[in-house]
Amino acid sequence: MKLNQSVFKDQAWNYISETPGFLADNAQLVLAFGERFLLEKLNLYEQLRARYPTADIVINSTSGEIYLDKVHDDSVIVTAIEFEKTGIRTVQIDISKHTESFKAGEKIAQELDAPDLSALFLISDGSWVNGSELTEALNQLLKRHIPISGGLAGDAARFERTLVGLNQPPAAGKIVGIGFYGTELKIGHGSMGGWDVFGPEREVTKATYNVLYQIDGKHALDLYKEYLGKYAESLPAAALLFPLSIRATTESEPLVRTILSIDEEAKSMTFAGEMPEKALVRFMTANFDRLIDASAVAANTSMNQLNFAPELAILISCVGRKLVLGQRTDEEVEAAREVFGTDAVLTGFYSYGEISPLQSNARCELHNQTMTVTVFSEN
Repeated sequence: MKLNQSVFKDQAWNYISETPGFLADNAQLVLAFGERFLLEKLNLYEQLRARYPTADIVINSTSGEIYLDKVHDDSVIVTAIEFEKTGIRTVQIDISKHTESFKAGEKIAQELDAPDLSALFLISDGSWVNGSELTEALNQLLKRHIPISGGLAGDAARFERTLVGLNQPPAAGKIVGIGFYGTELKIGHGSMGGWDVFGPEREVTKATYNVLYQIDGKHALDLYKEYLGKYAESLPAAALLFPLSIRATTESEPLVRTILSIDEEAKSMTFAGEMPEKALVRFMTANFDRLIDASAVAANTSMNQLNFAPELAILISCVGRKLVLGQRTDEEVEAAREVFGTDAVLTGFYSYGEISPLQSNARCELHNQTMTVTVFSEN
């Protein structure tokens, strides 16, 4: 694997790094993560197409960019990949509403599944897509266990619209799937939140899709405000500090769910993922040191699946973590870098949702408020 990395910031392109022998004409895949306003005015796709004439080019908007071991804003980080022993195929699906997310996942599986498919990486619209339905379709349709990871595009903390594009200027309502083929590419993944849980576990007694109405027969919003105390006055912004832990059954691993909005009249809360009835939930709160430590745990988990140092690491972390950590946000990227050592190329972005199995050979899940890491290396 040979890599080339460059960044657009402060009105100029700057070179970051390049593997000896890398040839732009031979790059098969280009990943470009950038601030939405920049993507809209840069003519980025045309510039990248001229630079990498035969590559599949994937572009998405972010809530912050990760490179050079730091978190950046108002930039575009571009990573070009020349695989030496691995094939790739890509597909883009258009989606216009949340209810089409399962069908979109089915189409991606149908387009990319093959006997030699070794991994799948997703970049999805972060505003219109139900990530839980998208991942559920892939879990059901793929004929055998395939590691699936990726993330939902971001839009800073504006939550207006997100952009994704494959071999075209990025636009709203797109999902891109990238399939990797062959036996020579090794991939590891890890995902960890680091939030503290508090209060008893309670049952979801009324919900529709991602809208939660009642917990233990009580209005969900009233109960949530009761737990938040003085922080309830700062809703909905304060919701990023207090996500929910959810388990479908007592045997399930808990997932983190972010609150997107609240409805004072219906006393309901809308989440960035499914909230099935009879699921078990607990309230969560931020612990800064544990959030940062979780990044190192995710990085170690991904590394342990490779058994050697990665050549490329893609870090996808949640916009909520960035808003909570504030000036300490760089520390979670630095924690991952310490695990990987100095040689791996780091890229990534802050997202509206993360996609990864919780552990090796597990189902792919949508996560919120996690640091999710995918590492790549060719034999």
